Amino acid sequence: MLGLAVQIWVIVGLSVLAIMLLMSMLAKLYRKAGPHEALVVYGFRGTRVVKGHGTIIFPMIENCRGLSLELMSFDVAPQQDLYTKQGVAVTVEAVAQIKVKSDAESILTASEQFLTKTPELREGLIRLVMEGHLRGIIGQLTVEEIVKEPEMVADRMRSTCADDMTKMGLEVISFTIKEVRDKNEYISNMGKPDVARIRRDADVATAEAERDTAIRRANATREAAVARAQADQERVLAETLSLAKQAEAQRDLEVKKAQYLEVIKKQQAQADKAYDIQTNIMQQQVVAESVKVLQIEKEQQVKVQEAEINRREKELIATVLKPAEIERQRIETLAAAERQRLMAEAEGQASSIRQQGEAEAEIIFKKGDAEARAMNVKAAAFQEYNQAAVIDKLLTGLPEIVRALASPLANVDKITVVSTGNGDAAGLNKITGDLTQIVAQVPALFETLTGMGLKDMLGKVRQIGDKAPKPDQEQSK
Repeated sequence: MLGLAVQIWVIVGLSVLAIMLLMSMLAKLYRKAGPHEALVVYGFRGTRVVKGHGTIIFPMIENCRGLSLELMSFDVAPQQDLYTKQGVAVTVEAVAQIKVKSDAESILTASEQFLTKTPELREGLIRLVMEGHLRGIIGQLTVEEIVKEPEMVADRMRSTCADDMTKMGLEVISFTIKEVRDKNEYISNMGKPDVARIRRDADVATAEAERDTAIRRANATREAAVARAQADQERVLAETLSLAKQAEAQRDLEVKKAQYLEVIKKQQAQADKAYDIQTNIMQQQVVAESVKVLQIEKEQQVKVQEAEINRREKELIATVLKPAEIERQRIETLAAAERQRLMAEAEGQASSIRQQGEAEAEIIFKKGDAEARAMNVKAAAFQEYNQAAVIDKLLTGLPEIVRALASPLANVDKITVVSTGNGDAAGLNKITGDLTQIVAQVPALFETLTGMGLKDMLGKVRQIGDKAPKPDQEQSK
């Protein structure tokens, strides 16, 4: 029983070992092709291509080799110069990408050509074919076409090499020209006209841009200047309008002030005029009463001393009546002059000032007339003075007369002298000359008032002095 079990286990182990050996042998006989390669199987079953799957290779009767389907990239750079259609020697460097076609026929064709060759040898053969075709294509083209149209060269290269590559089971995936150069600097000089033209166009464009910029800058400057000038004009106009408004407001204010001042001064003038009139009336009454008192006193004195009354009568005529008349005329003259001055000032000022001047002139005139009337009353009271007293009063009153004649000039507030250059009668000399003429008119004024010349009057004084009783005579009497 034990021996039977051992035999069973031995049989099982040998079976397993046999199966494992069989599987190991089968694994060695089975070959798989990856996606990047193809298996070319040849033997008693003929030549076949295995791609993308596996197959069993029977030993001694079949064999297989792998063919790479990967892309081959290599440089196509002939060592000799290539001559273009123009006869220009150029050196062209290109890069080509080539692979074995994926169909079974192409794989078999490629295997016939390259299956036993190394990759370097295979690429060398392909490069020779590519360089030959490149030389032929370059000879049909100009340098300008090669340099400016590299895609056209690549297309022609692919179309030209297609037949030869197909015969070898290959296909050109891409062909790219890396560099084209020459020893005579043809290519570098070829671009100089374009460079010069481009530079010229660039210079022209730059000049035009600068010109346009300058024009726009000038236009902007001009527009800015115009805007600034317009703004200044508007500012000046606004300032002018503002000043005009201010002037109008100031004028209205001054007019209103003048109107108020006119009303005030008119009322004040009316009040002053009424006051002066009433004062003059009271003064006239006082003077009248005083004259009456003097008359009474003089009547008593006449009773006592008639000789003294006669002397005083003459003296009254000379010292009171004539001076009173002169004083009345002087006052009237002053009043008229003051009235004319006030009227002239009032014409230069506002209407309110004119009314005030007329009121003041009228007041002064009334006052002067009242004083003249008072002096007449005094003159009527003193009619008993003798001629010597009259002459004495006239002589002593000469300075007052001259001062009265010149008094209108003292009332002048301001004198503006305009010299026309007409000798001594111009400028300030005219004023002093007028004063001299006024003083020279005093004798004529005495003659008008007294009816006799100043010389004759002085002679009468001497006669009166001779007729007067001497002190010795009075003592002898």
